[in-house]
Amino acid sequence: MQLSTLDWGLIAVFFIVSLGIGIYASRRSGQNASEFFLSGRNMPWWLLGISMVATTFSADTPNLVTDIVRKDGVAGNWVWWAFLLTGMLTVFIYARLWRRSGVMTDLEFYELRYSGAPAAFLRGFRAIYLGVFFNILVMATVCLAAIKIGSVLLGLSPVQTLLISSIVTVAYSTLGGLRGIILTDFFQFILAMIGTVLAAYYIVNLPEVGGLTNLLTHENVRDNLNLIPDMNKDRDLFYSLLIIPLAVQWWASYYPGAEPGGGGYIAQRMLAAKDEKNAILATLFFNVAHYALRPWPWILIALASMIVFPDLASIQTAFPNVDSSVINDDLAYPAMISFLPKGLLGLVIASLIAAFMSTISTHLNWGASYLTNDVYKRFINPDAAEKQLVNVGRISTVLLMIVSAIVALFMTNAKQVFNLIVLVGAGTGLIFILRWFWWRINAYSEIAAMVISFLVAIYFNFIHVKLGFTPLENHVQLITGVLVTTVGWLIVTMITRPTDQKTLLSFYKKIRPSKGGWMPVIEQGQASNDLSVTDIETGKLPIQILCMFIGSIMVYAALFCVGFWLYGKTGDALMATGVSAGCVVALVYLWRKL
Repeated sequence: MQLSTLDWGLIAVFFIVSLGIGIYASRRSGQNASEFFLSGRNMPWWLLGISMVATTFSADTPNLVTDIVRKDGVAGNWVWWAFLLTGMLTVFIYARLWRRSGVMTDLEFYELRYSGAPAAFLRGFRAIYLGVFFNILVMATVCLAAIKIGSVLLGLSPVQTLLISSIVTVAYSTLGGLRGIILTDFFQFILAMIGTVLAAYYIVNLPEVGGLTNLLTHENVRDNLNLIPDMNKDRDLFYSLLIIPLAVQWWASYYPGAEPGGGGYIAQRMLAAKDEKNAILATLFFNVAHYALRPWPWILIALASMIVFPDLASIQTAFPNVDSSVINDDLAYPAMISFLPKGLLGLVIASLIAAFMSTISTHLNWGASYLTNDVYKRFINPDAAEKQLVNVGRISTVLLMIVSAIVALFMTNAKQVFNLIVLVGAGTGLIFILRWFWWRINAYSEIAAMVISFLVAIYFNFIHVKLGFTPLENHVQLITGVLVTTVGWLIVTMITRPTDQKTLLSFYKKIRPSKGGWMPVIEQGQASNDLSVTDIETGKLPIQILCMFIGSIMVYAALFCVGFWLYGKTGDALMATGVSAGCVVALVYLWRKL
């Protein structure tokens, strides 16, 4: 493709503004580790919420949604829509608990909650396991999307794409720290949303598509519009796409950005909030925007691609210079973007670059915080000066980017990585939920869950078929992984020594969780006069859980509402609007009780 001077000018302005924000924030970010990784713990909810949304709006997300829609229809998105339940659990239960913890990273939690060498080992190992292994895997999928966008829209080689896109991202991430990233996210998210909405409008009205009405009635599209999988049409698909994600996946699996019980860069944003209220409002805004407001432009473009590029061969024919190894359904998104006119094309390309940079910058800072605070400071140099910690963070940022880019060069499809990550984390999610509310969970519980789930994932992905067994569906692998892992860590929990009383008591007094699962600790603390009546918080867990379900219904109704209006189903749209509005009223009422 040939970009006009206007297109290149818009892209250049975007890079300059992003770099300028990083330079602006660099003076404060370099003061100490708290400023570099948590922006001084004084961020307002709206900036943090937008930053969370911007981070999850990565360059690979539209590609992933396109891949899902082309393969399984609109209803296929339940594989990630189901994680809303996890998000709402974080909003109404875990956001306040994380903010109370006062830790620098969510991994520091381990030595707050558990005791002895197992707690220290878990903290250090998880820092490498999540901050390096998992983090690089996620960043590599985002880099893969950038490679596909660069090859289709700019005619760049994979190496050229990664060099250009990474340099500015690393520059403002290392200069501005989390404050620079959050401020840049605000600018980048606005740009990304404007570009995506305008692109969807233009593409739907292409002559090849023929407008919204023709799109929705086209033979390639009309059977793929259901918001809920049709049980009568395909029972297996109904269970794998809807029932399993809603019944099992959301609470049982770890996935970056949607961890049961909060965690990762979502926890980092909550820890950076001014107070508990700002942490809660930030995560609430994030979940509403992420699930209800943002998916539809991507979905419309994906549906339009089914008319213009009905199969992979048509994509290959249209882009003969693109390496055949990366030709997949996810490539249909950048292929559709190539139809945009000058000016709008530059804006949308800049928005896709913004999506890439917002996600990568967050993962770089998050991963670097683990390596700095939970590896270097904890195990290598406990007496390191603040400036030294900032420098370690900056060096870690650069190294993580280099390795992620290299890994991306060997990848071909983002959805495969999504399935692998979900499977690797299968069965661990319940621990992340219960460890705040059940005293008996210890460091060995988490170590066992992590090891067992990883071995199960390795077996299904690399050994099962080689032994001559028939490959299992993803949802069967997930359920099996959850069962094996959960039984395993429960057994380990009951046969190993619990965390010592002093650590448990300190954790309870600091976090003040609901007392139900902490009664043995409370009784022993009262008997030894280490715990007074004023230290015991009865909690409002039943109301919080009720808010979680009402909040989930509110967002799902809003999601369906937008879809029904687009589909022209006025009656269904009005009903969904009413349900969502009713849930808002109920939440406002219950909020006062919390």
